[in-house]
Amino acid sequence: MKDTIQQSSNDREDTIDLMELFFAVKRKILLILAVGLLGAVLVGGYTVYFMDPVYTSTSSVLILSKETTLTSLADLQLGSQLASDYQVLIKSTTVMENAVKKVNEERKEKNKKAIALTAKDLKDYTTINNPSDTRILEISVAYTDPEIARELVDAVAEVSSEYVGDKMEIIPPKIIEKGKVPTVQTSPSVKKNLMLGFLAGFVLCAGLICVKVIMDDTIKTEEDFENYLGIPCLAAIPDRKDYITKKKGKRR
Repeated sequence: MKDTIQQSSNDREDTIDLMELFFAVKRKILLILAVGLLGAVLVGGYTVYFMDPVYTSTSSVLILSKETTLTSLADLQLGSQLASDYQVLIKSTTVMENAVKKVNEERKEKNKKAIALTAKDLKDYTTINNPSDTRILEISVAYTDPEIARELVDAVAEVSSEYVGDKMEIIPPKIIEKGKVPTVQTSPSVKKNLMLGFLAGFVLCAGLICVKVIMDDTIKTEEDFENYLGIPCLAAIPDRKDYITKKKGKRR
């Protein structure tokens, strides 16, 4: 008998009642939503007050393999193949160092404060995109100051154009669009972080409720009695506290 009860208890522990979990979460849905909103408020507040906004400025350059024609198929194919080499050269240490130096010299002429930026930092802030089937390279620089972001991307485009032309002994890439001062921050996204904060709080609270239900092995109903002990329930004594309370109230 003892072995049967123990086996039934083990089987009950290995089985997760999904409906029980569903109703447990449903009963606490208001609490779960409240915790989700709290998570959204905390993450949103941290994003707004403690995270620096980042702005991105973009400049475009055109790759040319010949100076005389743009119609040759071989010329177009060669220009597309050179795009990969250009991307490596543009993000080289020499280009990054000269770009930072150029920006600081220009800011000094305008009586502006120099930026404390290393070549490695600028390399991390710089991204290069080559749109499909084109010979155009889009150089983007992300920085916390929108004006400095524009200055940096223009400096990178100008310095890299001269550097690539000199090292590869070809026609330098043509700057077809200079950077503009961005007016909208690219990161962090307040809406995205609010959603992530809400989901984190929602999932965390719901998970804790599910764990509590799974770990709770107390007997509450006749079904739990049979599931845990493996024997049928012959009788149940009803709780008559409410009846006694009502009866005393009537007597008074």
